Amino acid sequence: MFKNSVIPFYYFALLLFTVGSLSAQISFEAKVSKKRLGLNERLRVDFVMNENGDNFQPPNFSGFRVVSGPQQSVSRSWMNGVRSFSKTYTYFLTPNAKGMITIGQAEMTFSGEVYKTSPISIVVTEAVKTPNDPNNIDYLTDDNIHLVAEISNDRPYLNEGITVIYKLYYRNPINLQDVQEMESPNFSDFWNHIIKIGKAQINPRGSYRGEPYNEVVWRKSVLYPQKTGKVTLEPLTLNLSIGVPSNRRDLFGNRVYQQTQKTVTTGKKIINVKPLPETNQPEGFQGAVGQFDFDLILDKDALKASESFQAKIKVSGKGNLILFELPKLTVPNTLEIYEPERIENVTTKLSGMQGSVEEIYTIVPQFQGKYPIPIVKFSYFDPKEERYKTMDSQKLIVDVFEGPLASNGANNAVDEVSRILVNPTEDSFRFIKLDTALTFINVPNFWLSTRFWGLLLLPFGLIVLALVLKKWVFSRTEDVMNSKQRRAQQLARKYLSSAKKTMGQQVAFYEALERALHNYLKAKLKIETSEMSKPKILSLLEQKKVASQTAKTYISILENCELARYAPGATVQMKQDFDNASDIIAQIDKQL
Repeated sequence: MFKNSVIPFYYFALLLFTVGSLSAQISFEAKVSKKRLGLNERLRVDFVMNENGDNFQPPNFSGFRVVSGPQQSVSRSWMNGVRSFSKTYTYFLTPNAKGMITIGQAEMTFSGEVYKTSPISIVVTEAVKTPNDPNNIDYLTDDNIHLVAEISNDRPYLNEGITVIYKLYYRNPINLQDVQEMESPNFSDFWNHIIKIGKAQINPRGSYRGEPYNEVVWRKSVLYPQKTGKVTLEPLTLNLSIGVPSNRRDLFGNRVYQQTQKTVTTGKKIINVKPLPETNQPEGFQGAVGQFDFDLILDKDALKASESFQAKIKVSGKGNLILFELPKLTVPNTLEIYEPERIENVTTKLSGMQGSVEEIYTIVPQFQGKYPIPIVKFSYFDPKEERYKTMDSQKLIVDVFEGPLASNGANNAVDEVSRILVNPTEDSFRFIKLDTALTFINVPNFWLSTRFWGLLLLPFGLIVLALVLKKWVFSRTEDVMNSKQRRAQQLARKYLSSAKKTMGQQVAFYEALERALHNYLKAKLKIETSEMSKPKILSLLEQKKVASQTAKTYISILENCELARYAPGATVQMKQDFDNASDIIAQIDKQL
């Protein structure tokens, strides 16, 4: 008995939870263009639902006069497999009196459930000088289109990376059709990098100031300011081709959209760039700003004298990696050091520069001994913690063996005569080829040799040969073309001759005449005219520079042939059509 009473209770609870979850997904709300307006202004009210509800009942709009509405719009989209639906009823109202007026609840039904909007209070003041008309094109575009520049940080430090994302927001009833960039921002006081975003995509789930909008990301840029103080970010200006609903409707009752142009801009933005603090700034600071790791690496720590090794100074992390100098490496004067090779492995993403920068030194020892590599210091400023940080390389020693010993005065350069230098060998610079392999060419009296005169006269001989070949090829081509023309004319005469023989037999005559016309074009233009329509044949003749009137006459003769098979005709008409076919073939042949 206990179990039988508990199971229905769980089923009932599960059913309530399921119904509650489904109900929580339904959204039905009222939105107004403003909550405070003048007595002579208009108010736009949108009732938006995210499901296709039925039996929409607007409030009675007590205190307002309905100027226009309802205007219904539906939006559907799929993004990443998620369905999005929006249905909107729009009204334009004008207040009847000053004071606080409340817009009541609207109702709609979905799946048998009734949903209501929340009441909205509107404050109506005295009439204003320049009222905004919600039904006016300028008002609609100004209120429903916005171009903004989202700046990640408007008070960065010098050389601290910031991001600027340019976004275009628009919503119903605006229909965006085309976008052209008129003015691009000038980043003259910044190191800048534009992030490629490909084709602009519309996000129907965007939000602008807490309200739903269609969102288009137009551009993404990463900037590193190069000067302090107030730095101006030039505006981005776009020219939009948009459709705005008019008061007219088509035959089906749909609202007709009016095409117009709208220019929007972000306006100038001011970035306040802070200087790096001078307090506690380390000696040797080179302007590195960000979060970094630092290291000094040797490719070998034991080698023979006169061999070479490499020392690599590497800075990795996130920050202005390519905008500062790496610390210099100093070594004892008994080690010969060469200019470093710089390697940059840096990628710029929306979060800023990331990667590593290296400088590789090639060093050649001259004498035996153990050489300490001095510690290298690297300092940078961390903008997150707002303080300087210094990192030291580890202590390194290079052991050089199997070479001459330095004299006692080698380190202070007193006894230069007693120093024994080592001649560099091939092992010192394996990557450099020091010897050349030149072969002396001894050609006596080349300018008077047969080879010289042969090379001199060869171009002229080739020119003469080319002219002869060209003339021969052209003559062969003309012969071939003449032969084809003769064959085409013979073929046309053959079928015209067959038509002439059947003069008086209407069906046989016009069948032969039509075959003559088709086969002439087939041989002349290398086409299958029997498989082509008359407009196609007419277009093809005009493409071949045949006079328009001539081409039309050709088509009219073909049409006469088709009609004459089934309509009675006289021998005089056949004779006229035969003469016209002969003339038109001659004209086309001449023009081709």
